[in-house]
Amino acid sequence: APTHLPDTLLVTFSWCPANILPPPCPVSLQGAPLSHLLLDPGSGHLYVGGVNYLYQLTSDLEVMSHIRTGPHLDSPDCLPPIVPQDCPSASLTHNHNKLLLMEAGQGAEPGSLIICGSLYQGICDKRSLSNISQLIYQTSNPVDTQYVAANDPRVSTVAVVITTENTQEGGGVLRLMLVGRGYTSKGPGDIPPITTRRLFPVVPPRRAFSQEEELGKLVVGSYSEYNNHFVKAITHGNYIYFLFSRRDMWHKKEYRTYASRLCTSDRSFYSYVEVPLLCHGGYNLAQGAWLGNHSSKPTLFVVMAAGQASTPVATSRSALCVYVMAELDAMLQRAQELCYTEGGRGSSGQEEAYIEYAVSSKCLKLPKVSLSEYTCGGEHTPNPIASAVPLQATPTFISTTQLTAVTTTTEAGHTIAFLGNRGGQLLKVLVRSDMSGDLYGSVSVDSGTAVSADLLLDDSQQHIYVLTNSRLSKVPVSSCQRQTDCHSCLTDRDPYCGWCVLEGRCSRKHQCQRHMQPNHWLWSFEPTNQCVAVQSLQPANQSKDERSQVDFVQLPALTEVEALSCVFGLLPPQPATIIGSSITCQSPAPELLPPMPTGSDHMILPVSLLFGHVIITTGNMTFYDCGAVSRLNQSSQCLACVSSVWRCNWCPLDQLCTHNHSCPNQHIILNHRDSSGPISCPLVFALQSSALVPMGLSTTVILRGRNLNVYTVRAASVHHHYFKCLLRVWYKIKHDEIYSFFQFVVVCVCRRVVCELQPSWERREGPVLVTVGTTPPGRSAQIFTYQDPQLLDLVPEKGPVSGGTRLTIRGRHLLTGQPSDLSAFLGPQPCYTVEEVNDTQLVCQTGSSNQTGRVPVRILFGKAERTVPSVAFHYLDDPIITDVTPAESFYAGGRVITVTGRNLDVVQQPIISVWVEPIELQRVKRRRRLALLTMSERCAGLSSSQMTCPTPTVSPEVKVKGVWFQLDNVRVHYESIKGKSFTYYPNPELFPLNREAPDAPYRFKPGGVIAVEGQDLTRAMSRHEVTAQLGDQKCEVKTLDNTHLYCEPPEIQPRSVDDSNELPSLKVFMGNLQVDLGLVQYDSNSLLSPVPLAAQIGLGAGAAIIILSVLVVILMYRRKSKQALRDYKKVLLQLETLEINVGDQCRKEFTDLMTEMMDLSSDVGGPGLPLLDYRTYAERVFFPGQQMLPLSRQLDLPESRRLTVEQGLQQLNNLLNNRLFLTRFIHTLEAQQGFSQRDRGYVASLLTMALHDKLEYFTEVMKSLLQDLVQQYVAKNPKLMLRRTETVVEKMLTNWMSICLYSFLKEVAGEPLYMLYRAIKYQVDKGPVDAVTGKAKRTLNDSHLLREDIDYNAMTLMVLVKNGVEVQPCPVKVLDIDTVTQVKDKILDQVYRGAPFSQRPAADSLDLEWRSGQAGHLTLSDDDVTAVVQGRWKQINTLQHYKVPDGATVALIPRSQSSGGVGVNQVFQTGEKTPMLEGEEEEGLRLWHLVKSSEDPEIPKHRKSSMRERERAKAIPEIYLTRLLSMKGTLQKFVDDVFVAILSTKRPPPIAVRFFFDFLDDMAEKHAIDDPETVHIWKTNSLPLRFWVNILKNPQFVLDVQVTDSIDAILSVIAQTFIDSCTTSEHKVGRDSPVNKLLYAREIPRYKQLVERYYSDIHSAASGCYQEMNSTLTELSGSFASGMNSLVALHELYKYINKYYDQIIMSLEEDSSGQKMQLAYRLQQVAALVENKVTDL
Repeated sequence: APTHLPDTLLVTFSWCPANILPPPCPVSLQGAPLSHLLLDPGSGHLYVGGVNYLYQLTSDLEVMSHIRTGPHLDSPDCLPPIVPQDCPSASLTHNHNKLLLMEAGQGAEPGSLIICGSLYQGICDKRSLSNISQLIYQTSNPVDTQYVAANDPRVSTVAVVITTENTQEGGGVLRLMLVGRGYTSKGPGDIPPITTRRLFPVVPPRRAFSQEEELGKLVVGSYSEYNNHFVKAITHGNYIYFLFSRRDMWHKKEYRTYASRLCTSDRSFYSYVEVPLLCHGGYNLAQGAWLGNHSSKPTLFVVMAAGQASTPVATSRSALCVYVMAELDAMLQRAQELCYTEGGRGSSGQEEAYIEYAVSSKCLKLPKVSLSEYTCGGEHTPNPIASAVPLQATPTFISTTQLTAVTTTTEAGHTIAFLGNRGGQLLKVLVRSDMSGDLYGSVSVDSGTAVSADLLLDDSQQHIYVLTNSRLSKVPVSSCQRQTDCHSCLTDRDPYCGWCVLEGRCSRKHQCQRHMQPNHWLWSFEPTNQCVAVQSLQPANQSKDERSQVDFVQLPALTEVEALSCVFGLLPPQPATIIGSSITCQSPAPELLPPMPTGSDHMILPVSLLFGHVIITTGNMTFYDCGAVSRLNQSSQCLACVSSVWRCNWCPLDQLCTHNHSCPNQHIILNHRDSSGPISCPLVFALQSSALVPMGLSTTVILRGRNLNVYTVRAASVHHHYFKCLLRVWYKIKHDEIYSFFQFVVVCVCRRVVCELQPSWERREGPVLVTVGTTPPGRSAQIFTYQDPQLLDLVPEKGPVSGGTRLTIRGRHLLTGQPSDLSAFLGPQPCYTVEEVNDTQLVCQTGSSNQTGRVPVRILFGKAERTVPSVAFHYLDDPIITDVTPAESFYAGGRVITVTGRNLDVVQQPIISVWVEPIELQRVKRRRRLALLTMSERCAGLSSSQMTCPTPTVSPEVKVKGVWFQLDNVRVHYESIKGKSFTYYPNPELFPLNREAPDAPYRFKPGGVIAVEGQDLTRAMSRHEVTAQLGDQKCEVKTLDNTHLYCEPPEIQPRSVDDSNELPSLKVFMGNLQVDLGLVQYDSNSLLSPVPLAAQIGLGAGAAIIILSVLVVILMYRRKSKQALRDYKKVLLQLETLEINVGDQCRKEFTDLMTEMMDLSSDVGGPGLPLLDYRTYAERVFFPGQQMLPLSRQLDLPESRRLTVEQGLQQLNNLLNNRLFLTRFIHTLEAQQGFSQRDRGYVASLLTMALHDKLEYFTEVMKSLLQDLVQQYVAKNPKLMLRRTETVVEKMLTNWMSICLYSFLKEVAGEPLYMLYRAIKYQVDKGPVDAVTGKAKRTLNDSHLLREDIDYNAMTLMVLVKNGVEVQPCPVKVLDIDTVTQVKDKILDQVYRGAPFSQRPAADSLDLEWRSGQAGHLTLSDDDVTAVVQGRWKQINTLQHYKVPDGATVALIPRSQSSGGVGVNQVFQTGEKTPMLEGEEEEGLRLWHLVKSSEDPEIPKHRKSSMRERERAKAIPEIYLTRLLSMKGTLQKFVDDVFVAILSTKRPPPIAVRFFFDFLDDMAEKHAIDDPETVHIWKTNSLPLRFWVNILKNPQFVLDVQVTDSIDAILSVIAQTFIDSCTTSEHKVGRDSPVNKLLYAREIPRYKQLVERYYSDIHSAASGCYQEMNSTLTELSGSFASGMNSLVALHELYKYINKYYDQIIMSLEEDSSGQKMQLAYRLQQVAALVENKVTDL
């Protein structure tokens, strides 16, 4: 048990600025992650629980006391007290605080602090509230009823303390703790989700925190299925509520949040009822909750997160949802009522309430008054009840960062929610009455760490305590006092704050004395509230020379004795008079006003309204000076005065601008606001006499004006006008009305004369004469010429009506007149000049026309016009593009795009353009139109319907935004043609021919092809577009796929085009891309094509043997020289012939390879994927090779015993769910000598079946057993672990991987595996296959290679297939040397193509009938009387034997009973289809098909010579290894696809793989294994070798297909390649290496990189997939468990229990924990039930 540990306390206070003292600084505490925070409202003390630490702090965050609660020696697998000898898995374990609650005192007894940790199965202590160092209660020897909290840090626990009446123990008070906890896979597995624990009174033998029989608990049928994740427990009224999330087991199996309720007085949980909480928007996982008030109603505030797919993993998308408790209670009550009285069905008949937790109860139809009489249920009422109808809510607030905590308060009648999130922020949200929310503020408390769910307000409601990972902070709820003026207070939009008008401060409402009166406290959050402002000043402006009353409006009400004052600028205050809602002040006297600013006609003074010394509001008032207006505008004083914005008037006779409405000399011109204004000013506006005046002469000038009569002087009834004229002389004419005077032109200097010429009817030239007045004419120095321009023709003569055609007009003397006067026209439409005109040519661009047709071409030379004679320009319909192919290119460009359409030849210069945007500009998000660039290329027109365009080159550093075609003025976007975007891809990559030594020449043997490797070769390129050049000659491209290019060079080595090198280099051209792949050197002494490594070895060995034979022959016959010479020449001739034949064979095989790689992709595939259902898949994987499968059997028992046995088996099932029993059971079995390896695998598969519905538990047991296995191997040789299946757990691991990866097979790997199988079958069937030996011409396995060169011909049979009532011929490809059974198989493959193999008829149930003409029907058979017999050999019949011609008609008919004896009996082995023909051995005959087996009997003499030839051919069988290479090349793509599907990390690897690899990494770390090779081997042994190799070798485990012997041989080679790829040892090959290894020698390093990347990517990815794995296992348990025959599995397991009964019982009795759990006794009960075994019961 834990004790108080002395420790040094590390508490860190964060730095705080000195000026913000009220909220204390955050305090950093040890024990991260801190999990719980508790506030004692009486003392104000805070309690914080974390990992291994418990703290007590003051309200100002000063640490008062702390204790250490861990780490201690513990294991979740062991029961306390921990004895190391009894618990080998015990280790120092951290103690996570799971519960922190306060228990109120009773009478004189003080209250206590309840602390529960994760150690010792979650036991609890009581400590003093005043000093947590003081222990009040702690158990030293806890019993299993005292295990309270979850023993797993990741599993939640919540609790609530209640006080109720103790009716059962003689009255008094009963204090209980109701605990909700999640399911833990380790430790006691029978603790219910909700239990009741006793706190007080505790009288022996009762114990504190114990779960007693009379105290209630939530009984569930399956603990692992109902794994509730508890979030909150609260009390409200007479009820206790639990909030939790879990998978909905009743409906869609999705995770949901639930609220459940219990009566406080209900000790038996009869009243338990729950309802789902639905938060619209997919927010389904509760993260935190708070019971508060909203609109004076109790309300539950819940922060919910959206789950990741169908898992309990919360995403960052979250929301606050609000549920009114009254509505929640109504939903819960309705569910109770329906389940009590309506059988759970609503008025519509739908099931709205049901019994949850898999217990044997059901909804009833009790009397209607049942709920009112039994509000908290009774023994006769159904329970636990769940509502199928959720309580719905619309999110109040939505966040993109995961919300983790919530608390609420009410301020001034408004509900305010404080939300904590995973980023360490505290969000402030105002919740409105309609449940909508407004985020008004956020505070970063502890950036980057999640806020704990315990978010608490202090007693004053002034601060909020925020607990994060390692810090406790005290944050003020508002900062009203920081706002110093009304504007900042209102713009802060804090619901706590408002502006207290008469106090002049920002405060909370209750702090403002007159907040109850209108307009005194202005709420910050109300958008209509505005600061008290001077809404109107009357007058808003006045002359500085007058005084008036100034009125304010909209002010708060005052009492009669209170007064306000006004302040103008810096002048002393003046009393203000309040009249109604307005306030009047006297403006200051003119002499008190400050002087007017220089250069201005007004000044602005602030006018403030004061209440005492508090400035309530301020406005501005303008004082103006009319005199300054006129002074500042000397030249037009009248106009300036009466046009002024101020109310100024003009006195013309006094030359005075005044604010008065009268003048000293009477006449006045009023301001424009009061009269006509400027129109009344006197003004001279015209000159009636000439503006030209001679110098030196007196001249009368007559002026015209208006309002001049204001200056009339009245004398003796005669009106006299006196004016003074002022003459100013300027050198240019200027007229200005405002100045009231004129300027006269006295001198004029003329520098240019422009004149228009009259026509001349003949060509002439000469100088230009200019005459001015009577002066002599001036003569020009240049010669002017009259000339006649002529137009000759134009090019082109047609163009689109949209224009844009560059038209060239040729002529003579085109430079006539001014260039600016030169213009061209097509009919009425202008043609815009685009180049500088010369004397013989004008180039212009046509404009658009509104119609098609011919129009004349004109040129205007000024007013003279010329027309092109006898030629008109033809406007034609615009070009239309209908199709563009292909739709993609690469960055280098130059790929030829074929454009199809109409009228394409109308276009003069078609262009293809690409619009690109630099990536850097995208990042800074500039305006796109400024960033876009254009790349263009010219197109070539082929005809009116077709043209070709090379794609422009584009840099990889840009993003392509669009592609279009510019057809003169017609722009056609690619998207408008194809409905999709044109795509640019990265350039294809070609590797040098000699990658190991790029500078060295590539050796080429004439007659073959050059293979070029690359990447993404066909992504934006086809074979026809690629050209290859070897030196000065072409290398013809034969084949192009994504990774290879094959070209056939000339027979003779071409010359080099590079002077610096004699050898030619191979260059490949793809559009603009030109790649030099290196030099090529021909091997002149050989005519053979390039032979790969395997063939080279074979050829070398063969040649060596032949040469050796020649030498032996020479030595043997050296004495007979003539004979020897003849034989020698003969052998040389044979050798030469053989070499030529090998060369031919190599060329033939490579030609086959090229063609096959092109046509295979189109043939392979077929409809559908024949995937086996899960049950069949599990049968074949769990029990490979067994005939009587437990999954297919039923329990074979007499009816009289069935019920008893089934009851016993059910108890055995319960025992298996006890981890201690299961591990003891397995270890005991494995210790027995008679328990064979086959038994181990069988028991593991039986356990997998029995526990298939509890895969989480199965996984935990498997991990536990694997930990034991690791322990064993670490002591010996860790690299050998998991290499073979020698233990139960290793087979369990195989089965576990098979279960978890079934969906991956189904969705990802199944299709490429099926494609590989189809490709292999297709290839094998194209060549001969020996029906007896199973050897094939086309294979990867050299031991199954048909080495003999057998002549055969492909042929097509027309098979009659009945399709409904019609009989239709179906062509099927076969070989003439196929046996009849092989032909039937190929016909069935074609007719039932894509159908599962199990659904098609067997070949031996059908006869093949050859039909010729009307009556010619012949039944073909493998063996009949016509069979050829030679000596002891009998050949199986083939089509060739029957002479069936190409194109013959055949039919498959059901085999008649009578004909059964005609055919040859065939026996098929599991997984293969090689017939072993029987029935002939008795006669002493041996059957053969294509070749006779090597163990030949004695051969007749007349055939010995031919045998010698055969032996000579067999001497060099490696010649035919080119067939293996051909087959390998053909299948390469399909092999790659399978490997990539298995090992690719582009999609997330299966969760099971990530989970198990993490487990292996943890094991290596735990046991200090730092050798990466060891961990690599473990991973390889657990996944690739344990699962994938099995699937690769046996696709029939997954697919409904038939694997023949020849296919199986190929799959074995591929599986071995996969094994080699997963090993860490270096893959070395040499001359002695097996051919199978040589085949894939080049690929294995690439596959190794794939494996290593797969392992490293999983290792580097973020771990923590434990919860996701559990969710997946739960889903798999529910999905597939129904197909498992668990009773049969349990019965089979019992047979092993019975066999080793005594040993198992002894093992259980030796274990102390087993004794506590009475495991041996429970097993004896099982034995008694299952087989009436007499026990010691």
